Amino acid sequence: MNKKVYISRLSSFLPNAPVDNDEMENILGYVGGHPSRIKKIILRQNQIKQRHYAMREGNLTHTNAELMVNAINGLFDNEFDANTIELLACGTSTPDQLIPSHASMVHGLLKESNPIPLLSVSGVCCSAIQALEFAFLSVLSGHTSNAVCGGSELVSPLLRSDMFEEEYRTINQIQENPYIAFEKDFLRWMLSDGAGCALLTDKLMGKMSLEIKWVESVSYANALDVCMSQGLLESQDGTKQTWKQISPHDWQKYSIFSIRQDVKILSEYVAEKAVEHIYNSCKKHNFNFTDVDYFLPHLSSMFFWKKLEDKLKEKGLLLDTGKWFTNLTRVGNIGSASIYVMLDELCHTRQLHNGELIYLIVPESARFSYTTVLLEVNLNDNYSSSSL
Repeated sequence: MNKKVYISRLSSFLPNAPVDNDEMENILGYVGGHPSRIKKIILRQNQIKQRHYAMREGNLTHTNAELMVNAINGLFDNEFDANTIELLACGTSTPDQLIPSHASMVHGLLKESNPIPLLSVSGVCCSAIQALEFAFLSVLSGHTSNAVCGGSELVSPLLRSDMFEEEYRTINQIQENPYIAFEKDFLRWMLSDGAGCALLTDKLMGKMSLEIKWVESVSYANALDVCMSQGLLESQDGTKQTWKQISPHDWQKYSIFSIRQDVKILSEYVAEKAVEHIYNSCKKHNFNFTDVDYFLPHLSSMFFWKKLEDKLKEKGLLLDTGKWFTNLTRVGNIGSASIYVMLDELCHTRQLHNGELIYLIVPESARFSYTTVLLEVNLNDNYSSSSL
């Protein structure tokens, strides 16, 4: 198949002014009225200096769907607008509601658009890059000539102190020095709100485009257990109950809708399986990983930079860290939106050259899924308008 698909535009939206480390707990609140015991430790490890919250004084400033639409609006100009979108694919781990779907709510806010096919991808960090995969295949097959795909997260409401107060009171009754489990508390100091998106087209458009050479996704859920969850209660013996099996009274008692992470499983497998997928995807496409000019890994924490680097070396995939790019410390971990926001920043802050190769990898620790994408820079020297 000789047809080509290009990322012709990228756009990001980060709500409100950035929040630095000293401001975080004033916005999210103090669980039990006390500062977190592990906040400084986690921030020292993840090295995040600021992040964005779609929340001020306890009230939302944007819904998740509004975050996504704000990013999508950044794709529009006289050449392309909402009326031109042929397909919309959205991914998120934090939709505003269970029903209707997230993409339906986003489409509903795009008043100038037409009736179009939609895809809502659930999951965590891979959801939005899998939306890109679907959009890519739609354009590649000729089903549509363009597609808009993206990711957005509104996680800050789930990090507020009042989400944990009932569990704190329960623990307080049985021990002198209560604390919220590390697996829940540490995520409060890592996650951020925001949105990013891309316009995919079957023709070159603008001064610079990124040709999508391939997209590869894989899941290791057949072999590995749950690592991150929401709405799932796991007992010490390993048995699991979904929120539908638990009484509403116990939802708050166990902070059932807070996000939890098994950091032991995370540390053991997330980098190892990422490198395994990189190796396999490169082998499948007969691609030499060392030919990459820019390597954009979605990292939840800078703690995993060194782990990923070491695992790559073990596999013989040597890549100068000068080719690595991340904006994690400046914008925080925006989950599914991170890879779009990162790629958007790369294209606007680096002098990219024709033919350069950009390699993306998005790990999802929920039950260990991974997606890799290879892009090639394509410059149109005869085009005088703005670029990506």
